[in-house]
Amino acid sequence: MLQEWSGYMTINSVLVIFQKIIDISLVWLVFYYLLKNLRNNVKMVLLFKGILFLFIIKIVSDFLNLTTIGLLLEYVMMWGPLALIIIFQPEIRAILEHLGRSQLLGRHKVLSLDEREKLVYEIMNAVDYLRKARIGALIVIERDISLNEYIERSKKIYADISSELIISIFFPRNPLHDGGVIIQGDKITSAGAVFPVSISNKINKRLGTRHRAAVGISEETDAIALVVSEETGRVSIATNGELNYNLSSDDARMILIEELSPKREILLDDEFDADEEVGDINEGN
Repeated sequence: MLQEWSGYMTINSVLVIFQKIIDISLVWLVFYYLLKNLRNNVKMVLLFKGILFLFIIKIVSDFLNLTTIGLLLEYVMMWGPLALIIIFQPEIRAILEHLGRSQLLGRHKVLSLDEREKLVYEIMNAVDYLRKARIGALIVIERDISLNEYIERSKKIYADISSELIISIFFPRNPLHDGGVIIQGDKITSAGAVFPVSISNKINKRLGTRHRAAVGISEETDAIALVVSEETGRVSIATNGELNYNLSSDDARMILIEELSPKREILLDDEFDADEEVGDINEGN
């Protein structure tokens, strides 16, 4: 009887531990995605700093028995969350939309080294032709955050990547040339896509709708947006809300290769470069 009770307690203990692990993991996951989405939002970062400052003042006031300040802070903490929801409603909605588009299991498709090289080769071949011919283009490459929302509102293609197909899509008389092309993995998924236009003051006022749409989609998602200017033939790439303007073909190719490389490979390359530098120093000594 005692052995059965011990076995029962052991099973219960394991279940409790398992529940605690799940509980902690879920809390960690929520905080991870919140911090990941807040890191580039200056307003929300300042907000969290302000909340932290109020908590510190509250602790100090309780320790020093400052009744008036403590009472005011209690009212602030009581009604503060409701006020924050009202004031920061656009930012909160953007974060929730961002989380809703996130693919928890990673990319749509993880490309091998050969597939990434072919993807960059075909895109840059098309870009070089479009640049010389002064044909405008907007090419958006999906990464971790899904672009299905924009694919549903565009013309679905789902074709193998090729420079000829990209050029034909953006040819002036093509009915889809005004929109953007979306690439998922090594496939051209859709054309004629319409993206949100950025209202950032950092963008040069002389730049047109394509550039603002490129920055806009890079603000909303982690996609890579490549633009060819119809007026000047200049090539630009937008990532994380930042626009790299007037790039040479080699620079654009290097940015694409770097941005499309898995994070693990980038870390390994950095470690390898660091080891080489250490080796060179040791040889010099």
